[in-house]
Amino acid sequence: MYNLARELLFKLSPETAHELSIDLIGAAGRLGLAGRLSKAPHSLPVTVMGLQFANPVGLAAGLDKNGDAIDGFAQLGFGFVEIGTVTPRPQPGNPKPRLFRLPEAEAIINRMGFNNHGVDHLLERVRAAKFKGVLGINIGKNVDTPVERAVEDYLICLDKVHAHASYVTVNVSSPNTPGLRSLQFGDALKQLLEALRLRQDELALAHGRRVPLAIKIAPDMSDEETVQVAKALLETGMDAVIATNTTLSREGVENLAFANEAGGLSGAPVRDKSTHTVAVLAGELGGRLPIIAAGGITEGRHAAQKIAAGASLVQIYSGFIYKGPALIRESVDAIAAARPRG
Repeated sequence: MYNLARELLFKLSPETAHELSIDLIGAAGRLGLAGRLSKAPHSLPVTVMGLQFANPVGLAAGLDKNGDAIDGFAQLGFGFVEIGTVTPRPQPGNPKPRLFRLPEAEAIINRMGFNNHGVDHLLERVRAAKFKGVLGINIGKNVDTPVERAVEDYLICLDKVHAHASYVTVNVSSPNTPGLRSLQFGDALKQLLEALRLRQDELALAHGRRVPLAIKIAPDMSDEETVQVAKALLETGMDAVIATNTTLSREGVENLAFANEAGGLSGAPVRDKSTHTVAVLAGELGGRLPIIAAGGITEGRHAAQKIAAGASLVQIYSGFIYKGPALIRESVDAIAAARPRG
């Protein structure tokens, strides 16, 4: 069924197909019908960040930026759903076209630029959703907020989403907001993490509920830079790291149509870079901080490889676009099959 739907959707422009898909999945979710689109994955509960996940396969941020289809994605069988990236104020993102398919490589290039309706709209959608499972909310900064004042935007978002998120992801790794990736390094990273950790404690004290913080990083750092990020995360008491966002590399898509378009590359070509980053993080963190792996999962075995590299959870996005909801069950089954018995 999904192969037919994909054939029809791929006749549309990528962004039109994206918007239509969100509308359809959202409508199916509101009617309680989305679960009929795919066979449900087997139960495979796991506890990470003190949260109980129905299974370790989640939806990565970026697909449902405004929280319009939370119930639909949950009904498809995802063990957790992450929405966003959301910013304090609405913004249109970069000029169109800004989303490109590279089907020969099972890849996507995007330069969306955090297009979203703002955090207040997203929270309206969260309140309207019936989903009671693990919901991550991914936060960022507005494009017109200077990088030197980025902390303010992240704190605004954290304050607003705290009561509604199971965990909050801090996106400092999108390549499509100028200067954002500089927040992954040195004093800028440490100042951001310290401010977030302080506010996290204040909110926990005020509301009697501690919401874990995850930091999403890029796959384009050297091993030494990745190790430094890992150390900063431990020093500041973060709760998890997500590896990784999209890549600026074009390795694996050379000479394909749209390969020279600006933006972040996701899908199969980023798989090995992302898995390598997971392994480097795992080596440095030594189990002291959980890793959520994202990047290039287009078959179930790729999800199992991420777990083997040191991840506790995985997320899919581009693979879902190319393979549909069957990839969720396939990934859960592959992870279960790879677990030691006894």
